Amino acid sequence: MERGIMNEQIQLSRKQLAVIDDLFACELDEQAILDKHKIKRATFNRWLADENFEAELVRRIKTTKLLSEVLIAKYSAVAAAKLVSLTESEKEETARKACLDIISLPNSKLSEQPDSEENETVTISDETASRLLAALAEDENEQ
Repeated sequence: MERGIMNEQIQLSRKQLAVIDDLFACELDEQAILDKHKIKRATFNRWLADENFEAELVRRIKTTKLLSEVLIAKYSAVAAAKLVSLTESEKEETARKACLDIISLPNSKLSEQPDSEENETVTISDETASRLLAALAEDENEQ
């Protein structure tokens, strides 16, 4: 019986679901989406006050945020490796900025260990390590 009640709470009309789909997938703004679906502002405001409609919006927002975090996590190792490689740039200013960016990374981010055993280790040359230390020393002297 509980399952039937739950299904009733989640059910939205096709039009409501189409509007929600467009809010997340379409490049139109809110008013253009309402115009596209021939929805009056008052009707949309009533939908926003409906707990089922709101619950679906909240679910989609959480899903979108989670997928964003997955995407960022997926490419963070690539971004870190690229940043480390920039420390060896022939352009002194690029190398210096890369060193400062690495040094300024929050310690909590550096100490996080992924659950996966497929950790990639990025090794840096002695020259890169020297540049990092020089950039740190330079930054300390400027302050």
